[in-house]
Amino acid sequence: MSSKDAPPLPEPLRVPVADSHTHLDMQDATVEEGLARAAAVNVTTVIQVGCDVKGSRWAAGTAATHPSVYAAVALHPNEAPRIVHGDPEGWSRQGAREPGGRVALDEALAEIDALAALDRVRGVGETGLDHFRTGPEGMAAQEESFRAHIEIAKRHGKALVIHDREAHADVLRVLADAGAPERTVFHCYSGDAEMARICADAGYFMSFAGNVTFKNAQPLRDALAVAPIELVLVETDAPFLTPAPYRGRPNAPYLIPVTLRAMAEVKGIDEDTLASAINENTARAFDY
Repeated sequence: MSSKDAPPLPEPLRVPVADSHTHLDMQDATVEEGLARAAAVNVTTVIQVGCDVKGSRWAAGTAATHPSVYAAVALHPNEAPRIVHGDPEGWSRQGAREPGGRVALDEALAEIDALAALDRVRGVGETGLDHFRTGPEGMAAQEESFRAHIEIAKRHGKALVIHDREAHADVLRVLADAGAPERTVFHCYSGDAEMARICADAGYFMSFAGNVTFKNAQPLRDALAVAPIELVLVETDAPFLTPAPYRGRPNAPYLIPVTLRAMAEVKGIDEDTLASAINENTARAFDY
């Protein structure tokens, strides 16, 4: 089997559940195919997440035309420095780019602000900090963009969806300093159990992805074990982070049951109880 092969449909869940974070625009299937496959295993709602202006427009448009899709819109933490400092190598999705400076960042944020006002847009994200891909020269632009997204989320009463890669302390610092929105979601939660307790105390949602099933992910499972059930979400981040045993093959919303079953095992509860809680939590987090 080549890595291109899509994993088989898992046994359907008995209780409907939502994929709190996916990228349908990066997946091989059409939106209709992707949603139909998901519905076949009882994944009945998906949050489509934008990472740049173009992707955020697409997310909002897709949510407007598909009742089972809600959108989140943002400039990804790695997108903000590219806008300001340019992308001469063209490794971003929009090809090589000239530096646009602060003016270009302000223009892009204004567009995200306008999209965030739309009814089917229920989240502002993914935003946050990424110390893995962005070097010291991009940190200021990244943090400025993060703070602007926090303001946008609060102004429109939308959930804040956080991308936190190797930046736990700084993300928590900015949230505490700027004042987190009423509903804040750590997408693809990557902290340890100690951080999960800090997030729980602050009332932040923690969304777990397929990497919670990876052999080397014991710290993530420890975090899930202590995370209060009323703050836990599940996501694919598809086409990335495909759960074991399908790691390395393309991910999609229909694989949520694989991750959810692994999560139920970690929590020591049955899958129906976890699915019910997660479905309720996701609706609360994204206010639908």
